[in-house]
Amino acid sequence: MGEKNYSYFKRDTSWLSFNYRVLMEADDASLPIYERIRFLSIYASNLEEFYEVRVSEHRGDIIKKNYIDESAETSEERLENITREVNRQQQDFYRIFNEGILPGLRKQNIYLYQDSEPKEFHRSFVQNYFNEEVFPFLSPVTIQKGVKTFIRDRRLYLIVSMRNKVTKDPYYVLIKIPFLKAPRFIPLPSHEGMYYYMFVDDVIRVNLPVIFPGYDVEGCYSIKISRDADIYVDDKSVGDAKKFVNEIKTKVGKRKIGALSRFMYDRAMPEDMLEYVCEALGITGDDLIVGGRYMNLQDLVKLPNPVGNKLERAIPPPMRSPFLDEAGSIFNAIMRRDVLLHFPYQSFDYLLRFLMEAAFEPDVEEIKITQYRVAENSAVINSLISAAKNGKKATVFVELKARFDEENNVSAAERMEQAGIKIFYSIPGLKVHAKVAVIWRKGESRNLAYLSTGNFNEKTARIYSDMALLTSDEGIIEDVNSLFSALERRHTRPDFKRLLVARFNMIPEIMRMIAREIEHVKQGRRGYLILKMNGLHDKQMIDALYEASENGVEIDLIIRGICCLVPNQPYSKNIRITRIVDVFLEHSRIWYFYNDGAEDLYLASADWMRRNLNRRIETAFPILSPDIRQEIIGILNIQLQDNTKACMIDEHLNNIFKRNGKPPVRAQQAIYEYIKKRNASG
Repeated sequence: MGEKNYSYFKRDTSWLSFNYRVLMEADDASLPIYERIRFLSIYASNLEEFYEVRVSEHRGDIIKKNYIDESAETSEERLENITREVNRQQQDFYRIFNEGILPGLRKQNIYLYQDSEPKEFHRSFVQNYFNEEVFPFLSPVTIQKGVKTFIRDRRLYLIVSMRNKVTKDPYYVLIKIPFLKAPRFIPLPSHEGMYYYMFVDDVIRVNLPVIFPGYDVEGCYSIKISRDADIYVDDKSVGDAKKFVNEIKTKVGKRKIGALSRFMYDRAMPEDMLEYVCEALGITGDDLIVGGRYMNLQDLVKLPNPVGNKLERAIPPPMRSPFLDEAGSIFNAIMRRDVLLHFPYQSFDYLLRFLMEAAFEPDVEEIKITQYRVAENSAVINSLISAAKNGKKATVFVELKARFDEENNVSAAERMEQAGIKIFYSIPGLKVHAKVAVIWRKGESRNLAYLSTGNFNEKTARIYSDMALLTSDEGIIEDVNSLFSALERRHTRPDFKRLLVARFNMIPEIMRMIAREIEHVKQGRRGYLILKMNGLHDKQMIDALYEASENGVEIDLIIRGICCLVPNQPYSKNIRITRIVDVFLEHSRIWYFYNDGAEDLYLASADWMRRNLNRRIETAFPILSPDIRQEIIGILNIQLQDNTKACMIDEHLNNIFKRNGKPPVRAQQAIYEYIKKRNASG
């Protein structure tokens, strides 16, 4: 492509723009109040993980003086920019909570206390609840300079300032809120038609004189910290699978004591108190993030709803597929034609039926499947165990390095091994993010495959928007077999004819198809791309899109999260970026290449992030059925027409709603109706 004066958004700044878009949903007064609360909770949870991983990584770079990036920006500058933006967003977060959520609850006769003093008709209840349910589990610790005090991450603490009533000596005391022993929101007796709830934090605050009878309490403030939650395992040095599993278990156990990445404090805390606490706990100014009276507000998702469904989002039930239901056998249906499934618009039950049919059908010899994020008590795992018990060979590739799911994946893998399933673990230096399964059958029976944009996880399938293909196409199945041969270390250079596989042929093929669109334009024909992904970060890919735009190729990007491509520049004037945030998490990856009307279409497990394209095994699979291809193109067009939940991303990373004056289109609702109509027509 050559060196050109292209510009790129910073990855972290772009992610913060996405998370702010989530916060915008919490600020939408047209949504049911508990839906707004859910988005407020998601925003807080997202930010927690961001500090545990990305910010921790930058702090590690500072310690190691390891400034490796495509820009000249240092890790110190990144952290300054992150802190500045997060502090700005926190102001909006607490504004929405105090001026939007709390009044919205009161309109529904739900009162969430926002002060330490309960009303007179609740005082005896709060006192008794504290004595019986909270006080026995408190362990106050005096904060002293020179004395180490360990603070757990993801836990909420109160710091109390007080003086001895006799000596007047000052003390600062740390109290961990016993979240395992008491709910965050305590339901109080209803009164005159109002439902009352109180933070357990405030139940403790109002009873501080009971905890410290010989002291005058002067103030009480919330704090919390985030720690480095990433797991650094040199899997290249761990040749033995069992040793690697043990290493993962050990590292997961140490996650709780990782390096500090954020110290969040109540903005009302006096400056001298903050200075003392920081010095005593070893907190630096770079660690500080301003918070409010209440933290860990991802807990808001646990706020009881005493009124019922009218205060929550209305989610239509997953649809059935008449074609699959009438066929009876999933296998017979797939042999008649390829089948596309849309989750969560359609039932995840069809994947479970597919695996269960494989477990019992006499002709089935072997099942092979990848597992990236395993659900707890997974029905998918149960189906595989049933297959093994029925004498089928079962091979599962389990990625142990799936962040925050390591323990679950290890547990599931050990359970499958005990049932006789052959387990392959992580490949050194790589993550396997592909989502594929293949069913091998005897004799003349056709083999079958399942390929998806999302995980084999029945829980996330209820809230993640994904697509999956069930096929008996021999070319695709041959490629899936080659992929498993590579995962099982039997082939180092497999030859893929239909699948695009990261680290093998994915990048060259994407580049070829983009170059083909450029060539069509040069020949006087139309060049057009629609690329739907969760993230776009890889500089090589962005440069290819910039060059395509410069040559007249029209490009629509539908990107939920990180997008480092800068629109509205001379070299990106033909590129539009759409971001959709709604009830379901947009998770499917779809790559559309117009190709002079031939319309090549791929579904993929991969985003165009550096990690996905260079440090993972990912798959993109072609949609060969003309009918299914048109169905997916129809869905892409619906998303591009969304003028309700869709935002355009501008050159300043602002989320600008697509309010175009046309009849309202809310893509997720419209897609549900679109699939329903296609089901009805067969």
